[in-house]
Amino acid sequence: MRINKYLADCGVASRRKCDELISQGKVKVNGKVTRELGVDIKPTDVVLFENRVVRPTVRRVYYKLHKPKGYVTTASDEKGRKTVVELMRKVQERVYPIGRLDYDTEGLLILTNDGDITNILTHPKNAVKKTYIATVEGDVTPEDVKKISKGIDIGGYTTQPCSITIKEKDDKFTRVEVIISEGKNHQVKKMFEAVGKTVAFLKRTSIGEIKLGGLARGEYKALTTKEIAYLKSLQK
Repeated sequence: MRINKYLADCGVASRRKCDELISQGKVKVNGKVTRELGVDIKPTDVVLFENRVVRPTVRRVYYKLHKPKGYVTTASDEKGRKTVVELMRKVQERVYPIGRLDYDTEGLLILTNDGDITNILTHPKNAVKKTYIATVEGDVTPEDVKKISKGIDIGGYTTQPCSITIKEKDDKFTRVEVIISEGKNHQVKKMFEAVGKTVAFLKRTSIGEIKLGGLARGEYKALTTKEIAYLKSLQK
């Protein structure tokens, strides 16, 4: 088994993230640091991640979490900030988040120890749609919507076409629904910045057909059999 898949099956991270960890020298095989991404792991090998022995997880688990603001979407943080994994302390298995939400963004996050599901949701070819509700300062005009929705330069990268629907307005803010099928860093905020607008609040409400539903901030629940089957069906 390739080392990145082995680590993913151990619940360390997604396969692509495991490639980074290997390259950073955080993985040892039989007591020796390896940075080779093509290493095959045999049943007799002893694999350590950050000097801790890791073994494949047998039971796959899947959760959805309502991430609050003020948490980072990682398993640990070198700056000592609160992580989303801290909210999952009652879960016995080691789970990790799929994708990211900014520190000051809240909403739906899926956590699992299934590396295959992580690859399905994060691989660009699957183009899984993600829905956000954004509160934008000032007036978002039809021209702004047109510019952003057809694809806009956010600093050396032109976004894919997306869907934007204005939900409501008042004297200070415009509330919009944004549906994108990619996940560049700070993408929604940068799209509005490109038309001179500032996102004051951002919340993700769905990932494909998985909905945040009535989860309160900081709450989580196991995905249903139907939701898990849906995620597995996204593989192209």
